[in-house]
Amino acid sequence: MNIQMLMQQAQTMQKQVEAKVKKAKESLSDMEVSSESGGGLVKVTMNGRFVVKKISIDPELLEDDVDMVEDLVAAAINDAVRQAEELNEKTMAGATAGMNLPPGMGGMF
Repeated sequence: MNIQMLMQQAQTMQKQVEAKVKKAKESLSDMEVSSESGGGLVKVTMNGRFVVKKISIDPELLEDDVDMVEDLVAAAINDAVRQAEELNEKTMAGATAGMNLPPGMGGMF
């Protein structure tokens, strides 16, 4: 095998990976995760690109201590972020599957 052919194969593979990663990132914008805290008193919906789409707070909760409301909102958002990270990992792993990338290279995208 000559070096020029190897370089062409590498470029082709790179373009394929880039196209799949771009498509995966676009699809993450349409995927959503939902989280709640306080037994459903606070609900958060976030897309796979970590954009908070909606926060819902039960009106009864607003009568309580502000610190507790803030803690519940933070807990719901943090859980949604964790779920979105997992969604990202699965989606990006699928985009680079079968590409025979060296270990650790899949996370570069």
